[in-house]
Amino acid sequence: MTLYLDVFVPPFGLLLLGALLRRFLLREDAVWAGIEKLVFWALMPALLCSAIGAVDLRTLPIGDMATAIWLALLGGGALSLLLAQAARIDHPARTSVFQGGIRFNNLMGFAITGGLFGAAGTSLGAVATGLIVPFVQTLTSLVFALGGGRGFAAGRAFRQLALNPLLLACLAGFAVSLAGGLPAGIAPMLRSLGQASVALGLLCVGAALSPGALRGRLPLQLATCGIKLVLVPLMVLGIGRALGLEPLALAVALVFMALPTATTSYVMARAMGGDAPLMAALTTLEHLLSVVSLPLWILLLGP
Repeated sequence: MTLYLDVFVPPFGLLLLGALLRRFLLREDAVWAGIEKLVFWALMPALLCSAIGAVDLRTLPIGDMATAIWLALLGGGALSLLLAQAARIDHPARTSVFQGGIRFNNLMGFAITGGLFGAAGTSLGAVATGLIVPFVQTLTSLVFALGGGRGFAAGRAFRQLALNPLLLACLAGFAVSLAGGLPAGIAPMLRSLGQASVALGLLCVGAALSPGALRGRLPLQLATCGIKLVLVPLMVLGIGRALGLEPLALAVALVFMALPTATTSYVMARAMGGDAPLMAALTTLEHLLSVVSLPLWILLLGP
C-alpha cells in the first residue's frame, strides 16, 4: 500500500495543487501560459532527450513495443471514429472524441513509471513517448484534414509536426543513444531540467482542468473515457503479451497507454476548429476517472 501511495499521490496531488493555485493564488492566465511554454519548449524536451540518450537502444525490445503501441492506437482511433458515427455528432465534435480516445498526458506517465520503476522506467517512458507522439500527431492531423476541419492547412500541419519540440527531442535522444550518450556536464544539466518538467507540468495540467465543463453530453464523454482508459490499455496489454514483450517494457507501455488525454488537446481543438467545450469536458473527466483506473491497471499487471 505504501508503494502505491508513494507512486500515485504525488502526480494526483500535484494536479490538485495546480487547481488550487489557479483558483486562490496564481489567477493570472499569463502566469500559467508562461510556465506551459517553458515546460513544452525547454523542460520536457530536456527530459526526453536525456532519458532516451541514456539507454542502449540495442538492448530494448523497441520493435515489439512499437507494434503493441501503434496497433492499440489504431484500434483506439477506429473505435473513437465509430463512436462518433454512432452518436451522429458533427465533425468538430468528432475530432474532440478522437483526441480524447488516443492522446495522452505524458507528464503523468513519467511521474508514475519513474516512481514505480526508477530510472529504467523513465528511460522506457521516454522511448514510449518517442513512439507515441509522432504517430498520434499524424493521426490527429489527418482526422482534422479529412473531415474538412475549419482552419486546417496541410502545410501548417506538416510544419507543426516537423517542428514539434517533443518529437525533435525524441529524435535527438535516439541519435544521442546511438552515438554513445551525452557528454559529461551536459547529461546532468539536462536531467535537472527534465526533473523540473514533471512537477511544473502537472501543476499546469491541474490549473487547466475545469469541472464546470462536464455539463452536457455525459454519455458521449463516458463512452470516450471507456475507450481511452479501458479499451486502449487492454489492447496494448493483450498485444504485448501475445508478442512476448518483456515485463518492464510491457508495464511502461501499459501505463502510458492508460493515461488520460493531453490538456493540449483543448488548445488544438480551439485552434483547428474542433469542439473545444467537449474537449475540455473530456480532458477533465478522463483525469478524474484515471484516479481509479490507473492504479487498477497497475494492480492487474501484477509484480
